[in-house]
Amino acid sequence: MDWAGWALFGLVATAALTAAMITAQLAGLTRLDLPLVLGTFVTQDPDRARIVGFFLHLCAGQGFALGYAATFALLYRATWWIGALLGIVHVGIALTVLLPLLPGVHPRMASQRAGPASTAVLEPPGLFALNYGIQTPLVTAVVHVVYGVCLGLLLQAR
Repeated sequence: MDWAGWALFGLVATAALTAAMITAQLAGLTRLDLPLVLGTFVTQDPDRARIVGFFLHLCAGQGFALGYAATFALLYRATWWIGALLGIVHVGIALTVLLPLLPGVHPRMASQRAGPASTAVLEPPGLFALNYGIQTPLVTAVVHVVYGVCLGLLLQAR
């Protein structure tokens, strides 16, 4: 397995993905602010949460990059299209499993069943994160496919 490539390119691909998500959020294409969502696990302060969340997302991205690197090693090849396919699987799991489960474990996120009395500061993402905007699934899918393509191009299959 390409350990050096994983260590470097996992960070590069994750930083690019996170920057693209932040840019899309600031451009109004989605209301999903991933650094805020992740950082509010740790702190209530939104400014600090975004910083902490950025680094938490880098760590999570490294974990996923390890999975990509292991898959490339098992297949004995790393290509952009295999990376893109892995990106589609990755985003599918994120949008249908990980994000919808967040309200069950996130201390500052409302659940789908929370009523007007909820004191949560974050709304639940819902299936495909549609609660954060109709374009959110598309934006999220595109940046994860780009993440996979980057890893497919940069990592070695050894």
